[in-house]
Amino acid sequence: MTENMLEVDCSNLTPYQVLKVSGHVDKFQDLMVKDKQNGNCFRADHLLAEALEAKLEKETDEAKKENMKQVLSRVDEYDEKELGQHLKDFDVKSPDTGNEISDPFPFNLMFDTSIGPTGLLKGFLRPETAQGIFMNFGRLLEYNGGKLPFAGATIGTAFRNEIAPRAGLLRVREFTLAEIEHFVAPHDKSHPKFQSVRDFKLTLFPASLQVSTREHLSISIGEAVEKKIVNNETLGYYLFRVNDFLLKSGVKPHGIRFRQHLPKEMAHYACDCWDAELLTSYGWKECVGIADRSAYDLSVHSKATKARLTAYEAFKEPQLRDVLVMKKNQKLIGQTFLKDAGVVNAHLGSMEDIDIVQLRDCLQAGSGKTKWTIGDREFEFTSEMFEFQQVQKKISGMTFIPSVIEPSFGIGRIIWAILEHAYYVREGDEQRGVLALSPIIAPVKCSVLPLIQNEKLAPFVNELVNVLTQAGLSYKTDETGQAIGRKYARTDEIGIPFGVTIDFQTAEDRTVTLRERDSTQQVRINISELASTLQSLCDGRSKWADVLSKYPLFTAAAEAK
Repeated sequence: MTENMLEVDCSNLTPYQVLKVSGHVDKFQDLMVKDKQNGNCFRADHLLAEALEAKLEKETDEAKKENMKQVLSRVDEYDEKELGQHLKDFDVKSPDTGNEISDPFPFNLMFDTSIGPTGLLKGFLRPETAQGIFMNFGRLLEYNGGKLPFAGATIGTAFRNEIAPRAGLLRVREFTLAEIEHFVAPHDKSHPKFQSVRDFKLTLFPASLQVSTREHLSISIGEAVEKKIVNNETLGYYLFRVNDFLLKSGVKPHGIRFRQHLPKEMAHYACDCWDAELLTSYGWKECVGIADRSAYDLSVHSKATKARLTAYEAFKEPQLRDVLVMKKNQKLIGQTFLKDAGVVNAHLGSMEDIDIVQLRDCLQAGSGKTKWTIGDREFEFTSEMFEFQQVQKKISGMTFIPSVIEPSFGIGRIIWAILEHAYYVREGDEQRGVLALSPIIAPVKCSVLPLIQNEKLAPFVNELVNVLTQAGLSYKTDETGQAIGRKYARTDEIGIPFGVTIDFQTAEDRTVTLRERDSTQQVRINISELASTLQSLCDGRSKWADVLSKYPLFTAAAEAK
């Protein structure tokens, strides 16, 4: 809400041409090996990593151990040839059978399908949700009044044909993604809110440290941007916002780091990328990717469709800039297009600077020829029809293809990490398990617990249920004859952060006890103030300490009295 993002909901099906142009058809792949005897498939980099981790536990030679650590630190970076050589050097076999494995080979991770009754239109289940936002960029820009920067956001299902699904929610073939595409001018990637967060420290793991000391770096995000460890302010701002989101969701501070992609590991569309990795029982796992995708996506889609996926920036004062000027060979254009020459000339005359650059680039890429769409028709242009020249010109504004900063959240992985970070047992009582979910994400916000089964207390249960329902607070009632301590234990282990207990004093003065799960502290509060207090706690607007400062602590001695 604070960023005023534009929400988009797009199709799970993506036409072949969209993902061909974006590079996914050719480059969205992992390296795979096969068991030569039974044909079982394994992801090559994971197989190497697991083999090295097992060897490290047994190896005693320090030089060999250091070599293994160096290889392990760069396992995500190796190409097909390098990965194959390391698998041979460390004599990696099929983990299930001990058989020989094949050389690594690329495997595309997208599920393909046919669209339409004829089956002639090829498509894919989307491997990411971002392309839907890029396809709708023009509409989003128009909705935003033509102004940059702005962000589009979407939440939905993505599909990847993982080679070896494993580890619960950490590696699956169908999962929920939440992605943000923040569009900015490529020449100005500052962020208006960056100054308010620049002093916050993050734990960074830059590429340079991954291949040297392998130590983490605790640094303010402002200093990281100034030193060019992080590419720009907008990328840095989203690193902070992702960190803040994860902390508020219940991830422990020591379990968050931001790892920069190594050069060969970088996605084909990215110029800088950081993974928010969370510490789990499976080690550090990528849960959020924050990438500077530059202007790649809009550029390739614009070239392929001839659509104008651009924005315009008006200058406060006219500026002298280098621009590309196009001179037309009117005679050749007339001879080539005959009666259509008027339509072609009218289109060429209305082209903006960025369109002229695109035409020149297309002619160069096509060895002097290119197909160009005008209206619903396609014409073939040749380099002989045009002369391009760079000149200085005073202009009042410029048209450009925006760059995009993309935070991409793997919801299942984040939930897995939160559950692991949240579970603990009460000190001194191993039978008392607690799921310490943050109130802001807990599905059930409070429990309603009558002290005992008694007809005097029953009306207050119904009253509290109505109060909580009207306030939009989820609850769970427990009117069994169990002791109150057992009721608390049952709600603690399913993650309910607050408990409301109705006792005989409630019938006298309309107060109840409000219990906080993690500290087990209680206060006495009037029913009329309960809903607003719980709303503030569950929204993160107040802390339990604020409640203690307002209401007296309710102790066992007070209860006995």
